[in-house]
This record gives sequence, structure tokens and C-alpha cells, in this order.
Amino acid sequence: MRQLDQYFAQLEGREPHPLYELVLHAVERPLLLYVMSRCRSNQCAAADLLGINRNTLRKKLAEHGLLQSRANK
Repeated sequence: MRQLDQYFAQLEGREPHPLYELVLHAVERPLLLYVMSRCRSNQCAAADLLGINRNTLRKKLAEHGLLQSRANK
């Protein structure tokens, strides 16, 4: 919460970015990196750990530039 307070203080009255997207973007990529590492890049296991569908995981990995092609494995 302290970081959010700092964020609003730094705005100095300017309009904030959509807060949900801002927070989600800040935590989603590190979470995906952690889970994929823990699951040794096994997308099915990572999706199960996150409690999401594998296709949703693939979409999120692609959005963050983390989707490995078969040639890069």
C-alpha cells in the first residue's frame, strides 16, 4: 500500500493511469517468470499452479513476450 501512496503523491494532481492495469502489469510478468521457472517451462503444470486455463496462460505469456517457440527450446 505504501507504493500506491507514493504513486498518487507523485502524480501531483495529474490523472492516474487505470490502477488495475498498472498493478496487474507490475505483478503479472514476475509471477509468470517465477511460475514458469518453478514448473520448468511446463505450461500445463504452470497453468494448474496458477489456477488458469493453459490457453489463458499462453495468451499472457505472449502478451509479456515470454512465449517460447519450439525452435527456441
